[in-house]
Amino acid sequence: MFSLVTYMVLIVGVNWAFAVTPTVSLPGGEVWPPVSLIVGFIFVVRDFAQQRVEHHVLWAMLFGCAASWVMASPDLAIASAAAFAVGELADWVLFTVTRKPLSRRILLSSLISTPLDSLVFLGLIGRAAPFSFLTMTLSKLAGAFLVFWLLRRREELAAPQGA
Repeated sequence: MFSLVTYMVLIVGVNWAFAVTPTVSLPGGEVWPPVSLIVGFIFVVRDFAQQRVEHHVLWAMLFGCAASWVMASPDLAIASAAAFAVGELADWVLFTVTRKPLSRRILLSSLISTPLDSLVFLGLIGRAAPFSFLTMTLSKLAGAFLVFWLLRRREELAAPQGA
């Protein structure tokens, strides 16, 4: 239950952070929201919550979609809610159907869901330039890669020697 509550609190927190944190100007007039670094961790926390409460995580995802809708500025509300819904549902499906160790399930689901989340969001706000897409996606993947690496090490240490 702790991971489920943590997931819902993080959704509200990241939506608030996007609203109050300024973006960073990039070459070519593009912008990068530094808060996108946190989003990758939220995808991973959702994976942990799903591991604990299984498909009941869908209720928390619905809450997150509603929070994204309510907390975003009117011009970003549709993009934010749609990106959240598409990215999180893709993450849920991949995490559900993959029968690999936890670290690999987290990595695989993040490799698919974070680019989808970025593409939907940037596409709906009319800023889906390749550089913006790449920086936003890589920012989100940073957290997932860190958790993957830490879990993978733990799995390797826990595996019986010579197996």
